[in-house]
Amino acid sequence: MVNIFGVRVMLVLGVAAMCTVGAFGAAENAQTTASLVAETPKARDARMSWWREARFGMFVHWGLYSGLAGTWKGESTGDSGGKEWIQNQVKADTWEYAHEAIPHFRPKEGFAREWAQLAKEAGCRYLVFTSKHHEGFALFDSQYTDYDGADLTGRDLCKEIVDAVKAKGLRVGFYHSVIDWHHPQYDYEAANQLPHPLRGQPSPNGPRNHAIYVDYLHHQANELMTNYGPIDIIWWDYSKEGNDGPFWRADELMRAVRAAQPAIISNNRLYHIPDIEKEDSVARLKSWKPEQGDFTTPEQTVPSTGVPGVDWEVCMTMNTTWGYNEHDHAWKSTETLLRTLIDIVSKGGNYLLNVGPKGDGSIPEESITSMRAIGAWMAVNGDAIYGTTASPVEPPAWGRLTAKPGKLYAHVFDWPQSGVLEVPRDGRTVTKAYLLADAGKTALQMESSADAVSIRIPAAAPDPIASVVVLEVAR
Repeated sequence: MVNIFGVRVMLVLGVAAMCTVGAFGAAENAQTTASLVAETPKARDARMSWWREARFGMFVHWGLYSGLAGTWKGESTGDSGGKEWIQNQVKADTWEYAHEAIPHFRPKEGFAREWAQLAKEAGCRYLVFTSKHHEGFALFDSQYTDYDGADLTGRDLCKEIVDAVKAKGLRVGFYHSVIDWHHPQYDYEAANQLPHPLRGQPSPNGPRNHAIYVDYLHHQANELMTNYGPIDIIWWDYSKEGNDGPFWRADELMRAVRAAQPAIISNNRLYHIPDIEKEDSVARLKSWKPEQGDFTTPEQTVPSTGVPGVDWEVCMTMNTTWGYNEHDHAWKSTETLLRTLIDIVSKGGNYLLNVGPKGDGSIPEESITSMRAIGAWMAVNGDAIYGTTASPVEPPAWGRLTAKPGKLYAHVFDWPQSGVLEVPRDGRTVTKAYLLADAGKTALQMESSADAVSIRIPAAAPDPIASVVVLEVAR
């Protein structure tokens, strides 16, 4: 140990107690024959049911980078782009990075309760947070490194977050990076498709043994899966062709994860995902393989359409960064965020909306304001989001549609000045229409034609961003 500015930290090239055993050791050996049998579609649907019903979650990126806030040695590193990558952007080795970042990471008491409360107020049904990002700093108490929150603060930050989220009745998940810029055996020459601050420079500690790092990855995954009670989601990040699947012993890793957490839901980023989002992220949905994860994750973009049988979740920032950046003021409006949620759900997807807390764990006021505004809308209109499925018809010009058995929900962005809302009915018989904001469910006048139902609506929209008209349909 050394002392930097009164902070207890490790000599950052040191790593504790790594051994080469099978993934999760006893946990994997304890698997029963039944747990190795392929999951039936019915069992998978039961496991996925809460996630499909939830539709809206809060993503949290928080680590040493948060305290730096986009500033390196007194200079701004820019007002856009992900500042959770700041170590790579400034090409700092792990010692220099820790020396600069650690003094700015000071988690306040009660930060986790504030996160959970905000997620609840926003109408989120789950929260996923960074147990470890690419920088290699773990929020959880790990016996395999001193580069973690417990050794730095004397507190298990991961436990505080998990306990706070569960106390609010929300589901909880870990984002966990398979990339590690801190570990001295992470072989960045072998991982040549993935970013590293020392790319193109010789290893400062000599030749690296990637197998030792992969053991470390598996050991830390075991700690996450066994030390914090039931965990609902594991959100891996990320792989590229040649540095995917076998490179992480991914099949072995996922078997062990499922042995420890049989009900867990996993994304597919342990495996190669083609770089196909520049045109339309629907291609990412079409490339999904069920054996590689339960859902796929378009990032920062909404696919033009959903794909039947594919579970997916758009992850998106509120400005341009995942980790906090004091220089980034390009905040999306509440209208943009809320209509994006509706658009995603109308295509059958989930929305994982990110907040990037500061170094003390406090969430920027801009994020709080937007999340609470979404929550106010959800308090009135949540029935048109939770548990719904994709629209049965193409998006209408005035907004979007979501569906449940016996109901269609018309999310109206552009309130018709004519006083008549034309809703395509696709052969369905509409028996009643009313405003979701109307607790009395007063029936609106309507007329049906061959292709649509014409609904007479009030002159003023109930909500300036999105008003919901409920159509009850014969089953």
